[in-house]
This record gives sequence, C-alpha cells and structure tokens, in this order.
Amino acid sequence: MITDPISDMLTRIRNAQAVKKAALALPYSNIKFAIAKILEKEGFIVKAVMTTESKFPMIQIDLKYTNHLPAIQSIQRVSKPGRRVYTKSEDLRSILSGLGISIVSTSNGLMTNKEAHARHLGGEVICEVY
Repeated sequence: MITDPISDMLTRIRNAQAVKKAALALPYSNIKFAIAKILEKEGFIVKAVMTTESKFPMIQIDLKYTNHLPAIQSIQRVSKPGRRVYTKSEDLRSILSGLGISIVSTSNGLMTNKEAHARHLGGEVICEVY
C-alpha cells in the first residue's frame, strides 16, 4: 500500500527520466492527473492522457527531452503527509528566478505559484519543479 501517491508519482517520473524512458504509466487519480496536466501546460512533459485499456484507469505520461537531457531537472515534494506546508499568496516564492514552478493546491483547485499569486490565493505547496 502506498501512503503518499503524489510522492510515488514524482519518484516514478524522476526514475523514468534517469533511465531515459520515453513514456511511463501510473495509476489514475484526479490529483495526479491534475499535476500531470499542469506539467504538460508548463512544458515539462510532452503530454499526459488518461487511458482505460487495462482493468484500472492509468495516466500515460510522455516525457520531454532536449539534447538528450530531461526537461525536468528537479522535481521535489514539499508538503508531505507528516509535514504539511501552507503558504499565503504574498509569500509564494519564485522558483529558480521564475524558470521553475511550484504546484499549489488552492480553494480553486491546483495551479502554479504564478497563477496563485496573480489570483491572490494561498494554499498547500504540493511540489517544486525546475
């Protein structure tokens, strides 16, 4: 049993990029699919789609590489089950001088730190990507 499915997702992405895989599949959940869609929108992965080919729905993620280097240099979990991290909108910090993003869970759903700051929304910081 997995106690933290988001950390499992991030680790699978990290491991797949370490061995230069083109794609990976992971079990579907609404929050993991929303995170994958944000990564797609921000250009860190090529695409994320839900597939129902097997008995259980899966998320198919196509990874992005430039010059044989992964587009995601670092992807780290910030808020963990044992230590939740909440931030006000004015305290959301820039990641790598604006080149990276934080994914924040707000009352209006998941969004990047830039969107949350523009909408004046705070929330739980899920992960940081650059």
